[in-house]
Amino acid sequence: MKHFFLKTLVTSVAVLLAAFLLHGGVRVDNTITAVLVAVVLGLLNNFIKPILIILTIPITIFTFGLFLLFINVLIVKWTSEIVSGFRVSGWLYALLFSLIVSFFTSVIERLVGDKD
Repeated sequence: MKHFFLKTLVTSVAVLLAAFLLHGGVRVDNTITAVLVAVVLGLLNNFIKPILIILTIPITIFTFGLFLLFINVLIVKWTSEIVSGFRVSGWLYALLFSLIVSFFTSVIERLVGDKD
């Protein structure tokens, strides 16, 4: 449970950083919204994304894995539909948001370190 809260906190910070960097296309109203975005992203990534990956194995193989980027964009767009106060203006911004959040999450987790 402690790991879930730490991961959510780290992802929330990454969401705020990505929204700051993409201020023209991504909007997060406040920190509570960033936490909600982190929770929804986590839930969609843990439960929906694996199903999508399994269902799209042929096209993923055909595109040498690039279709996984589309799945990430889809998850971000769904999150923007679910969480009010979080807006992503287009598919390109959703892709950039996904890449920035992934990058900052991995950097912050590396800096914080995982004691488990």
